[in-house]
Amino acid sequence: MNFIGYARVSTSGQTLDAQLEQLGGAGCDQVFKETVSGARSDRPELKKALDSLSDGDVLIVTRLDRLARSTRDLLDIVHTIETKGAKLKALADSWADTTSPTGKLILTGPVANISLV
Repeated sequence: MNFIGYARVSTSGQTLDAQLEQLGGAGCDQVFKETVSGARSDRPELKKALDSLSDGDVLIVTRLDRLARSTRDLLDIVHTIETKGAKLKALADSWADTTSPTGKLILTGPVANISLV
């Protein structure tokens, strides 16, 4: 099991330092760093982070808004993570933790409902 971090800021005037410190404190083995708006679909570092995940790994972000800016985007990302057998954990959003049964239900329940439609 690996802990993979993903840190993102929206503009080059912002710093990743606080996120990197938190992700390091959470035990991340590797951190992918991005400076791009979360609303953009072309986020190469997020793609690399997702591609690097394998069964049992955990993708860690400091907050969910660092990962996605829309519900649709978040659900797509969670689906990608789950299909790889990996988990998601948002440090500041304790309910957004698919390593726990409750967090998994909260975040993957909507994905299951969408796939039934």
